[in-house]
Amino acid sequence: MSEQHIETEVAVIGGGVQGAGIAQAAAAAGYKVTIFERHHWAAGTSQRSSKLIHGGLRYLETGQIPLVYHSLQERARLLKNAPDLVKPVKFFIPIYKDTSRRPWQIRAGLTLYYLLSGGGQLARFRSVPKSEWDQLDGISTNDLQAVFQYWDGQTNDKLLTEAVIRSAQEMGVTTLASAELMEARKTANGYRLTIRTLDGHIHCDCKCLVNAGGPWVNDIGHRIETDTAPRSIDLVRGSHILVNKTLSQGVYYMESPRDGRAVFAMPWGDKALIGTTEVIHEEGADNVTPSTEEISYLQATFGHFFKNDDATVLEAWAGLRVLPKSSELANKRDRDTFFLCDDPKKASLIAVYGGKLTSYRHTAERVMDYITESLGKRTVVADTRRLPLSPLPQGSE
Repeated sequence: MSEQHIETEVAVIGGGVQGAGIAQAAAAAGYKVTIFERHHWAAGTSQRSSKLIHGGLRYLETGQIPLVYHSLQERARLLKNAPDLVKPVKFFIPIYKDTSRRPWQIRAGLTLYYLLSGGGQLARFRSVPKSEWDQLDGISTNDLQAVFQYWDGQTNDKLLTEAVIRSAQEMGVTTLASAELMEARKTANGYRLTIRTLDGHIHCDCKCLVNAGGPWVNDIGHRIETDTAPRSIDLVRGSHILVNKTLSQGVYYMESPRDGRAVFAMPWGDKALIGTTEVIHEEGADNVTPSTEEISYLQATFGHFFKNDDATVLEAWAGLRVLPKSSELANKRDRDTFFLCDDPKKASLIAVYGGKLTSYRHTAERVMDYITESLGKRTVVADTRRLPLSPLPQGSE
């Protein structure tokens, strides 16, 4: 067992899409950066999401307009910068006799979505004429009153995270997987980290420590010496199932007949991905599997809209969202990222709570505001708003 010592300006804990984006942004801003991940890149929620790159149409109902605006800007950037990883896809909203939202409400929401996106081809939406309803992948037309179609994006979340990591590596970031933070001790200049690896231990001195542990953010926080108390959070489980159904037209925005929640039916290869749920997760973040009730809920929602299709589950998985602790229903809470710093003006520790796949780069920009305030500016290397992201060529390791 060996021991190594490294020095860095910014140390990031967590190799999901948020940590990857922060490492990329810090390197682009000219800082010396090291990122540590205890398993492999995108090992947690970043490979168990709904795979959507979207503005979050449903968040308009709860007044989260800034979140939707920034997500739509990031959607546009990803479609431009990562065309092999992020694809535009049609979304369909069927309105039935018993759907809680009326056509005028959906039209109003889509109009606002259009305006927040800044217009353009992918901002357009339309009412699908009745003559085209029989082309919509066999969706039920019983009591169907209207169908709206708009655009958003879809990605492979794991491949996108790995592409961001590669971009960070190209700008000099030291990336260490299978490297777990054991403790972080405060020093006069920042933190000294003790990292356990497969080969031994690494001691890392950093000026600024970023805790981007996702659902493990508070577990990691307990290993860090600080006077700053962790934020109270709920872990909310989002489960997905894969069923043997080909969706050739796009994504369907379904309203669960049980509770009115939005559930998506999405094409995933030649299968359909159905998700997601929102259930408070009482167990640890290492133990995340869909419950029998969640699987039944998703099957029932799919079967309500696609009555002639097989809802047998081929695969199921779940990820965790980090939300502020509240007595409100999960789908009513603020979905924006929030931060905890030991000192907003001179931060040596920044904890990142929550975050959406689509807006990871914008989250990283917000973290950079704290880092720049604390460490001062460096010579900028690149602009993450324009950096291309590509998958590995086929056959590459």
